[in-house]
Amino acid sequence: RRGYSSAGAAEYLHRSIVPTMHYQKSLPRLPVPKLEDTIRRYLNAQKPLLNDEQFRKTEELAHHFEKGIGRELHEQLVAQDNQNKHTSYITGPWFDMYLKSREPVVLNFNAFMSFNPDPKSEYNNQLIRATNMTFSALRFMKTFRAGYLEPEVFHLNPEKSDTQMFKKIIRFVPSSLSWFGAYMVNAYPLDMSQYFRLFNSTRLPKLNKDELYTDEKAKHLLVLRNGNFYVFDVIDRDGNILKPSEIQAHLKYILSNNSPAPAFPLGYLSSENRDTWALLRKHLLDNGNEEALQKVDSALFCLSLDDFPVKDFVHLSHTMLHGDGANRWYDKSFNLIITKDGTAGINFEHSWGDGVAVLRFQNEVFKDSTMTPVVSPQSQPASVDSSSAVQKLDFKLNDALKAGITQAKQKFDATVEALTLNMIQFHEGGKDLLKQKKLSPDAVAQLAFQMAFFRQYNQTVATYESCSTAAFKHGRTETIRPASIHTKKCSEAFVRELSKHSTEELQKLIAECSKYHGRLTKEAAMGQGFDRHLFGLRYLALSKGIALPDFYQDQAYAQLNHNTISTSTLVSPAVQLGGFGPVVSDGFGVGYQVHDDWIGCNVSSYPTRNGKEFIQSIYKSLEDIFNVLKGKKISS
Repeated sequence: RRGYSSAGAAEYLHRSIVPTMHYQKSLPRLPVPKLEDTIRRYLNAQKPLLNDEQFRKTEELAHHFEKGIGRELHEQLVAQDNQNKHTSYITGPWFDMYLKSREPVVLNFNAFMSFNPDPKSEYNNQLIRATNMTFSALRFMKTFRAGYLEPEVFHLNPEKSDTQMFKKIIRFVPSSLSWFGAYMVNAYPLDMSQYFRLFNSTRLPKLNKDELYTDEKAKHLLVLRNGNFYVFDVIDRDGNILKPSEIQAHLKYILSNNSPAPAFPLGYLSSENRDTWALLRKHLLDNGNEEALQKVDSALFCLSLDDFPVKDFVHLSHTMLHGDGANRWYDKSFNLIITKDGTAGINFEHSWGDGVAVLRFQNEVFKDSTMTPVVSPQSQPASVDSSSAVQKLDFKLNDALKAGITQAKQKFDATVEALTLNMIQFHEGGKDLLKQKKLSPDAVAQLAFQMAFFRQYNQTVATYESCSTAAFKHGRTETIRPASIHTKKCSEAFVRELSKHSTEELQKLIAECSKYHGRLTKEAAMGQGFDRHLFGLRYLALSKGIALPDFYQDQAYAQLNHNTISTSTLVSPAVQLGGFGPVVSDGFGVGYQVHDDWIGCNVSSYPTRNGKEFIQSIYKSLEDIFNVLKGKKISS
């Protein structure tokens, strides 16, 4: 069933009987919410952040916008959306938001997810794991391109929809109707339009607006070690994957190559301000590096091999989130990073896609490389001439480029130096207990962040939680706004007025937060948030040359979009932890996971905020919430 190459290793992960893109054509379109709903939701999100006088002013501006210019813009947006039924109203503006940003991608946009170790400890050897993961990644690529990858579907009733029987029937339903067939059995196919950018892709720096570049013809892998760049073909002329023993041989050759680290490592350039990098890239091209850069840009993906073991979770997060700057190419759609002790992770560029596509890739690669590894600790590398198969890229650098790299390194080092990462694992409860109490696990985690910030800074601030809208054609993400009047009230009760409330009252306050958060989450996932809609209207006004409406010039609007607490969550058997940098200089970046019986939390911050204190405050908040839920009396 799996299609074997001459080497006897399966070329595909699996062969789905339902073609990969079977549902794509019939996916529902991302709705443009009603303007009055958007304004109502916007004002609900503003309420906990403003005093009465500020709120009155914001409310007035919002209603004025809703009746006037906002209505006109909304009607234009709807008309434009109706003329572009092949996509979603957010696609263009969202790509532009990422690609026009001039900030460095590292720490500002790129996120990481680290793999769990291979359950068979002897397979966590750098060479063995790099070979197995590379082969699994190539299998994923081939499976996807052949249309054999199982479509991504969210099953609400897997007993009915995640069955061979259902698949056998649905594959005969035409693509233009297939989504409805899945919907009938409570299954929601997800948009897969981003997946093709996983491979052979990169973000090219250009003045004012970057470009996404993909070259599916390229057959080589880019390997970084010690700041040096190497390439070798991993797909042969017939489209088959190179034998595992040969990939192993080439990687072994790179790992034992004792070329010194370059005096001016090129990797730092991809961590620069985008305009600065665009100008330096032009210098690189003019200086005779076109062929070498083409190899970097078109490579299937970037494999980064680090020469040190991971010390602990904090060190792991630093390594995967930014590393040393020399041994990464942050513009590639993703870097697969493997350290000396076989710890693996992915750092991905964010403009081309969201966590859903990367997570699917990670899940498949983890499952395949651990369950059907192509090499074992006993495997011998093939006796091939790696010195002729592997090409080390040499870059011609003039003084201007050397100065550019030196400056990029100084900026990178200073930024990373200022970044702090802190983490906790809370083992006194998790998803199981919360579900038993009929509470949303995500709502409780978010409540703990609100309570923690309130305890530390005595205020409620703009908070962002990312929610996928992949249930729609070309959906990206929507924002859930976890800071609400309910979380504020609950935080005040726990932090300031503990003695005034009985355990039952506190439980009730938690339940209210959970109910409201559940509603916000459902709305966001159904494309009924307010952030993307307001963003689309603002984008439209600017693109038509209309003066920016007063609504958008309101201080409160700016404050709501200054996301002091930025959060994102995922739980997967493949992923150990994930994280990202703060999105504002005085903010926290919170990556978290709610497991069955524990909760993990990874917080990033810069010197203006005390991340260590914040994470301890989160721990205390979780402890208080769980104690109250267990009916225990708590003390402040």
